Amino acid sequence: MAKKAGKRKYSKGAAKKVKRAMKERKAGTLRSGRSGKKVKSRKQAIAIGLSEARRAGAKVPKKRKSKKRKS
Repeated sequence: MAKKAGKRKYSKGAAKKVKRAMKERKAGTLRSGRSGKKVKSRKQAIAIGLSEARRAGAKVPKKRKSKKRKS
């Protein structure tokens, strides 16, 4: 089976940044921005990698806005 040809949602550069962040998390050296706390969450590591890729100018979709809750 051939892979479907089309546009990539995330660039290869973005994938590299996420991969590096995941490796750092596993090694225990990945730290979050302001607080500098050690990152343990997989999702947080991915988010850090993607935000670094965005800053570097890689092709990454825009951040999703958080949904407002009714009180």
